[in-house]
Amino acid sequence: MQAPIEAIGNPFAILSFIVAPAILTNASSVLAMSTSNRLARAVDRARELSKQLETTDGKDWAETDRRLRELSVAEHRALMLIQALRSFYTALGGFAAAALLSLLGAVIVRFEAERFTIALEIIAVGTGLFAVAALVHGSVMLVRETRLAVQVIRKRAENIRAHLATRGR
Repeated sequence: MQAPIEAIGNPFAILSFIVAPAILTNASSVLAMSTSNRLARAVDRARELSKQLETTDGKDWAETDRRLRELSVAEHRALMLIQALRSFYTALGGFAAAALLSLLGAVIVRFEAERFTIALEIIAVGTGLFAVAALVHGSVMLVRETRLAVQVIRKRAENIRAHLATRGR
């Protein structure tokens, strides 16, 4: 069976199979870079809290307890960000592989190797779907990590407001 004339004669049809994974590869790269930055910030915060805990005199138990809770959250955030980063790297590799497989299939279709072309199509689509799943998983992890960070900020703001309210009396 020969490939449809439209697909062979229209380079845009072939390019669309390559461009979609390429754009998603770029999106994965941007998410990986921003997640790396977030991870660095979470690690810096954990180091800062660790230093503060190491130099504490142990008299202010409420402050020590708060710092321990925040350190625990910072550790959990870092682990979530590592998971997200792993997912984005998986997506990045998957989209690159899907683009390469699509390009290879576009070249092989000219040789009328129907079974091989169909196999490449199936593998490329499967790889692309796996990469999309990894991208979605990483994004979900970022949303969950952001929620944790906002909870810490809210709790800290609540404590500061309560402290200022008692000082003002």
